[in-house]
Amino acid sequence: MRRATKVSSAAVGLAVLAVTGTAVAAVNQSDNDWPYAHHSAASYTLAAVGDIACEPADDENASTPASLKCGSPTLGGMSAEFATAKQATDMHPDAVALLGDEQYQVGKLTDFEKSFEQAWGGLKMLERPAPGNHEYYPYTKKGDNEKGQNGAGYFGYFNGHDQAGTPNTQGQAGDDTADNQGWYSYDLGNWHIISLNAECDSDAFTHDCSTTDNGLLGQETQWLSNDLAANNRPCTIAYWHQATFSATTASTATVPASAPGAGGAEGAATDAWWKLLYQHHATLILNGHEHAYARLRPMNPAGQSDPAHGIPEFIVGSGGEALDTLAGSPGDYDNPNVVTAQAGAFGVMKLTLKPHSYSWDYKPVLPGPGFDSTALKYSDSGSGTCK
Repeated sequence: MRRATKVSSAAVGLAVLAVTGTAVAAVNQSDNDWPYAHHSAASYTLAAVGDIACEPADDENASTPASLKCGSPTLGGMSAEFATAKQATDMHPDAVALLGDEQYQVGKLTDFEKSFEQAWGGLKMLERPAPGNHEYYPYTKKGDNEKGQNGAGYFGYFNGHDQAGTPNTQGQAGDDTADNQGWYSYDLGNWHIISLNAECDSDAFTHDCSTTDNGLLGQETQWLSNDLAANNRPCTIAYWHQATFSATTASTATVPASAPGAGGAEGAATDAWWKLLYQHHATLILNGHEHAYARLRPMNPAGQSDPAHGIPEFIVGSGGEALDTLAGSPGDYDNPNVVTAQAGAFGVMKLTLKPHSYSWDYKPVLPGPGFDSTALKYSDSGSGTCK
């Protein structure tokens, strides 16, 4: 598959979503054509972002250091997550791809309800999430000591739960079962979209990050292979949390000079996914984890530039919780495949999906801590094709 891209960067009825286990029914409303009216098949809007909601400063989190909770001057806080939620809402999206770490620090159900829900709850039935490490792993850094939730709060929020708080086993976040931890796919017109769970170093995955054995991640990887083989749509997006190829100093992801998977257990897993997606001519890969925005040139699974057949990677971890530091500077990034990046403001990426092409548009909406309004001058937009 050959893809052409056109880029501009200024830094230097309803879409019925057929999701595993769930679907959204169409409703006609003559006085409000979003989000419930029938949609034109010519174009769909997908909003994409991860790393969103601060930990609420409530009695349940009394032992969490103040620097890690909403209200900390070093975090985006509630103002940032409300700003990015409004930006996404103003896009009138047909779906919202959430790229993991929706709720900090460990994604308890009560934290989702008191923070993420307050800002992003209005888009809930359009949200198609992927989990992040903060929804699965314990958090024992910076004076904190919180038990990992292994997805319980994540599934309880997005899939619903019973009166005791036990998550439903099916819903818009995919299945929550012993043999499926929330990977699923859905379609928007000519686009096949895949949400994956990379949190393999967790109790839920028995800390088994092999993609070739019979463990849970091996089953997920086989599911991905089967899903791609069965797909007959010409355009494909896949997203998960940890970026395979890095743009910041905070990441455990790899850069092209490193061996595939050298960034850790999740990097090794996502390297296998890159190979499958490349083999099946996927159009785009979206990630979070790094608290920044970055666009990387089309690459092969080894992280080498491949303009003819490679897959562009977008990192959109600027949802509101905090910001990282870019590795390098414009024109001299540590990863030479980083085309453009910013880590001075929070924002959401808008993808416009047409039958055989797409365009992206990223503009930040709120400066990060220590930055002023000049951070909002950044923008990145462009277009590409899929066949």
